[in-house]
Amino acid sequence: MGDWVALLRGINVGPAKRIAMADLRAVFDRLGFTDVATLLNSGNVVFAAGADAQPDAATIRRAVHGATGVDSEVVLLDAATFRSVADANPLRGEGREPKRIGVAFAGEDLDPALVAVPDADLLGEEELEVVPRAVYQWLPNGVLASPVPASFWKTLGTPVTARNDATVQKIVALLERRAD
Repeated sequence: MGDWVALLRGINVGPAKRIAMADLRAVFDRLGFTDVATLLNSGNVVFAAGADAQPDAATIRRAVHGATGVDSEVVLLDAATFRSVADANPLRGEGREPKRIGVAFAGEDLDPALVAVPDADLLGEEELEVVPRAVYQWLPNGVLASPVPASFWKTLGTPVTARNDATVQKIVALLERRAD
């Protein structure tokens, strides 16, 4: 039995894609997962899966859509991979507020050498670091003021969904409590 993290893209952000966390937990329960927990109200699900209930992002997406009517991409990571991405964040630093550091988790491995990061002139004070399972982003002016065009994210070729580092650390803390 191992722990997993499912991150649903765009859940409960604005008026669209509204899902009650109790309904989301029920979907994961029906899929045969155990110890299902949600964190915050934004589609963060931590759960355990045994050999008889191996998680699959496409299956989870279909089940959520079928139960709630909401279609949302799902990025699925085992607990060790999630912790590794969280721990490797190169943009943490003194004076950097965790809510202004973004971590865009990738559904599949990225090849950083093939990702065309926007020019430094466009980014200004913002920083962007691409690694195989994530894109880290320093957002000094906040996510809504980011100069990174939406088209950049589409060039990655795999679903991505972002969380701020404060949320990432809360998920890590939940995983650590479960491991004890």
